[in-house]
Amino acid sequence: MDTQSLDSPLADRMRPQSLDEFVGQEHLVGEGKILHTVIKQDTIPSMIFWGPPGSGKTTLARIIANETDSEFIQISAVLSGVQDIRNAVKRAKQLRHPERSEGSPTDGILRLLQQPVDPTQNDKIVPKRTILFIDEIHRFNKAQQDSLLPHVEDGTLILIGATTENPSFEVISALLSRTRVFTLDQLSKEHMLIIINRTLKDKVRGLGAYNIKLGDKEKEIIAEFANGDARTVLNVLEIAHQIAPKKNKKTITIDKNTVLQAIQQSNLYFDKSGEEHYNTISAFIKSMRAGNVDAAVYYLSRMVESGEDPLFIARRMVIFASEDIGMAVPTALVVANEVFKSCEVIGYPECAINLAHGVVYLASCNKDRRAYNALRAAQADVKQFGNLPIPLHLRNAPTKLMKELGYGEGYEKYPEREKNLLPEKLKGRKYYQ
Repeated sequence: MDTQSLDSPLADRMRPQSLDEFVGQEHLVGEGKILHTVIKQDTIPSMIFWGPPGSGKTTLARIIANETDSEFIQISAVLSGVQDIRNAVKRAKQLRHPERSEGSPTDGILRLLQQPVDPTQNDKIVPKRTILFIDEIHRFNKAQQDSLLPHVEDGTLILIGATTENPSFEVISALLSRTRVFTLDQLSKEHMLIIINRTLKDKVRGLGAYNIKLGDKEKEIIAEFANGDARTVLNVLEIAHQIAPKKNKKTITIDKNTVLQAIQQSNLYFDKSGEEHYNTISAFIKSMRAGNVDAAVYYLSRMVESGEDPLFIARRMVIFASEDIGMAVPTALVVANEVFKSCEVIGYPECAINLAHGVVYLASCNKDRRAYNALRAAQADVKQFGNLPIPLHLRNAPTKLMKELGYGEGYEKYPEREKNLLPEKLKGRKYYQ
């Protein structure tokens, strides 16, 4: 295992890599059950995993990718959009048609034909399927979900969506009809205990190398607190190990008091790649948008105390200044940029003060999304109509022929505000209003 993996949270290190390691969901992955069968037969359909947090949705998707030798792309519907889907589609097409991954459609084939034939290298270029895993897919709006349809339908992408909400209400019917919905159950207390014991024994990915003594009663407390969430049980276990007294180098004893302290601290735990990461930043942005300074500072504090990258927070503030405040207070962008620079120069812990300063200011500002809405409306027209002809009087006329064709004719440097400058098909269109 590489150093980066060893530095990652225990919950990430202990994530099952195969069906044999997977805990729970026996009704889906047990011998002869539907998911077990399609994985072993390598006939993976697009699907939606519906289940509570920590029930194994992300893990199961990764196992499917591993066991079927598929490319795995993961995005979150909270912070991703149509462009991220386009990027995934582009990557999927390259892997699906590796001979056309560069240049024109025939370039790859020509290169292959020009290369000497080597019978031992015939398996070098092999098409590969792509699994696009979308966490919290219910957060995508209709347009974003619509953009998935053609690529799921033609097989470019195998979609695996994860949601804690009822997909019947949160996923569009057209996408539902092209996927299979699998319900994941909350993990039981027995499942939690299996995970705890496995972690304490695993000397490579888990805590087995530390010779930890954890009594049955303490294990029960952790399992009950986790309430079926595998991520929570591992987070508590990791914190308990970190704060346990290290009096004896040969063994580490985790007693009831240590477990209770770990549970208390786990409420501040922030999984930078998990669901709480996206939930917290979402609550942070929405609190500033609502002008609720106290809530915004609270969610900022949660991120700071959990060790979130200050530049990630500052970047979201810069975006917020233009997207949500815009022309109401144009200088908000200047303030947000200065906060970002401060975080770059100072770093933690002091830059938290700069972040708080900026958050209070941005949350207190009046809001105006007209610039953002204008951009989105204009982009929609460009996508719908393409590059429409630019009016002749606005065109550059560097040659005599162009002037004879009417290029630049009638151009006024400061025309009447109402004079049409848009392509004829968009005449009268108002974007900024």
